[in-house]
Amino acid sequence: MSGNKIGKMFNVTTFGSSHGKALGATIDGCPAGLEISVKDIQTELDKRRPGTSQITTSRQESDKVEILSGIFDGKTDGTPITAVVYNKDMDSSSYENLKNKPRPGHGDYTWTARYGAYDYRGGGRGSGRTTIGQVIGGAVAKKLLDTVEIKVISHVTQVGTVKAGKIDPKDIESNIESNIVRCADPDAAPRMEALILHMKEQGDSVGGVVETIVLNPPAGLGEPVFDKLDSDIAKVLMGIGSVKGVEIGVGFLAAELKGSQMNDEFHMDKDIVKTKTNHCGGILGGISTGMPIIVRMAVKPTPSISKIQKTIDLNLMEDTEIIISGRHDPCICPRITPVAEASVSIVIADHLIRAGFINPIKL
Repeated sequence: MSGNKIGKMFNVTTFGSSHGKALGATIDGCPAGLEISVKDIQTELDKRRPGTSQITTSRQESDKVEILSGIFDGKTDGTPITAVVYNKDMDSSSYENLKNKPRPGHGDYTWTARYGAYDYRGGGRGSGRTTIGQVIGGAVAKKLLDTVEIKVISHVTQVGTVKAGKIDPKDIESNIESNIVRCADPDAAPRMEALILHMKEQGDSVGGVVETIVLNPPAGLGEPVFDKLDSDIAKVLMGIGSVKGVEIGVGFLAAELKGSQMNDEFHMDKDIVKTKTNHCGGILGGISTGMPIIVRMAVKPTPSISKIQKTIDLNLMEDTEIIISGRHDPCICPRITPVAEASVSIVIADHLIRAGFINPIKL
C-alpha cells in the first residue's frame, strides 16, 4: 500500500491502525534547531482524543505520545522525528459479526476489492483513529509556522442544518475552546450540540462543515501548475476520512457570480499589496496572495450507525442485514477540526521550505 505520506521537502508518513498495537508518524525534512517538546505534541493530540464528552465515542484512550527519535536537548536535530501512540482500549468483539459483511458508507468493500483483504476491526488502517499520525506531524508543523508568525485555526461552522454566524477571526481560537462542538459562534454551538445528541439518541449520525483559516501567510507560496497551493490543500483535506467536498474562498458560490463580483481588486496598505475582498480565499494562480487562506470541507455523517442496514455476505454472495454496535462518534466534525488544522499546517510548512521562506537545514 502506498499513499501514506504528505508533503515533499517537509513530509509526514503516518502508520498504524485502529485496533493494532500503535499508531504514529515519522516527520522528515524538519530543519534542525526547532524547539519542541512532548507537551507540544500532546496538546494537539488531546484536541482529537476520544471519550472527552457526550458527543464523542466512549472509547477511553489517553493517546499519550512517545517520541522515539529526532529530538535532542529539546530541539530537532535534523534527523527524522518519529512519535508513537499505543492503543490501550481496543474491543474487537463487536466487529466479529461484521467480518465479510461490508458496512454501508465505509471502505470495507472497496478495500477488499483492491487488496483482497481487510482489517474489519474498527476499520483498520481506514479508521479515523489513524489521523493521530497527521496530528503528530501537524504539531511539529505548527511549531515551525510559529517561527514565522503564521497561525492555522479550524472550527465547525455547520452541523446538519444548524449554521454558525460570522465570527471575527481573532475570536475564533478562544471561542472554540469554550464548547465541546468546537464552534466559534456561542449562539449556534448549543444548538449544534443538541442536534448531535438527538441523532445519538436515534441511533443515527449527522455531518457538517469545518472551516480552516491560515492567518498571516506570505505571498508566494505554491507551485503554479500541478503543485498549486490550493490543490495541495484540497488533496490533503480530501485524504481525511469522511470528507466529501472542499472549497476555497467563496468556493461553489463562484459559479453564480459575475467576474466583476468575483475578482478581488488590489490596493496598497502601508506599502503592502492587499486585496479589498478575499473571494479567492488567499490563493490566485495556485500561489498565495498574502491574504488569509480560507478553506472549508464538507464532512459526511458518521457511517457507523446502530440502525438495521442492508448489505451482502461476501462469503455466501447473498443479501443480508447488519447492525453496527461498538463505540462511534454521532458527529465527526468536532474531532476532525484538529486533523484539518494539522493537515493544512503540514502543507503550509512544506511550501514555506520549498519557497525559501524557511531554511531547510537549520533555523
